[in-house]
Amino acid sequence: MDCLGCRAKRTHLANKQDSELKYRHCPISYSSRTNHSFNPTSNSEDMTSQGQKVLIVGPGFIGWNVLDLLVKENYLVTGFVRRKKHGEQIKASGAADVVIGDLHDKDLLAEQTAKHDIVFHTATSDDLPSVEAVLDGIQRRADQGLNTIYIHTSGTSLLDDSANGSRKTDKIYYDDKRSDIDSLSDDSPHRQIDLAILRRQESLGDKVKIALMIPPLIYGFNDAHKRLSIQIPTLARFALKHGYAPYVGEGLSVWSNVHVKDLGRAYRILLHHIERTSAEEARENPYYFCEATGDEEPSWKELAELISDSLHKAGKIEDPKPRTLPKELYGEVFGDEYTEAVVGCNSRSRAVRLRKLGWEPVEKSWSQSFVEDELPQILTEENTEFKGYAGAVTS
Repeated sequence: MDCLGCRAKRTHLANKQDSELKYRHCPISYSSRTNHSFNPTSNSEDMTSQGQKVLIVGPGFIGWNVLDLLVKENYLVTGFVRRKKHGEQIKASGAADVVIGDLHDKDLLAEQTAKHDIVFHTATSDDLPSVEAVLDGIQRRADQGLNTIYIHTSGTSLLDDSANGSRKTDKIYYDDKRSDIDSLSDDSPHRQIDLAILRRQESLGDKVKIALMIPPLIYGFNDAHKRLSIQIPTLARFALKHGYAPYVGEGLSVWSNVHVKDLGRAYRILLHHIERTSAEEARENPYYFCEATGDEEPSWKELAELISDSLHKAGKIEDPKPRTLPKELYGEVFGDEYTEAVVGCNSRSRAVRLRKLGWEPVEKSWSQSFVEDELPQILTEENTEFKGYAGAVTS
């Protein structure tokens, strides 16, 4: 996630599309993938990953890590990207093919979906036209008697409680309790998109197996990709410009988190699980959280303290003490509308289901990753003219 679409605060973003949407924003290997009667190639011979065609929509911060893992298992991966340069980069990473297109080119995206057995959407959590295009492509395959696996990236902004930094909530969501997630308001961030997918799942029946990957705050740095996450680096860039690290309100709210490489492995494990699962079983619960923190989620104030302390030690700011972010400066972080939701709410999730499948986080913690990997990269940037984050947030 997030690689991981704009994080909204109790609003429908599905109808607020941006034509310049950016893709900056998600281990077990099975030798046999027999899965009841479900076979993406219908009546053709049973297939392993060899020859399986995978489409990754938006192989950026999250999806590029997924691509790296799948090509090692001999999946034939196509990347759907906006820029030729990025297409060349993922080609170098082993992509079998690259399609240059915009998320709003519904015909092209539907056409490409129809050519692939497996689809990952890791570009954004909130772009309805692209999701509809993927689902239309899946319908085309179904009309031809072909089955499809679709793994969509949502995000734990779903759990936003509007605390705005005022408190740490005791409410924790577990992905093995579907009713808790189903009970969330239809107005929750990302929820309208998720519901649109689940409605189409019902009409497609056994021709599709759908899973919703729901990452929390995503951190980490893959040196091969040279891409940073969103929330923590944005707060660090603000601190470099203004001389202090900010937090919303009292900074008491907490958010689960995960390293992007651990998230990439989670997508792979989830795919292998879905491959071995019947369509009926897949419909029972489509939700999968992915977090590394357990009960040790940091507060937004603790995140700001690490940023302040690290920048102070690096000689970049004089004041090592973080401060409450004035509302008049929200526009220099995530905007007046979204800042409190993006870096001020509580969002506590537990990846019960992935852990049962054998997934465990193995990468650096959020604090170690920031100090050792992300901060050095941020310090190579020129941040004096930083005006806030204007891209897409997945989690």
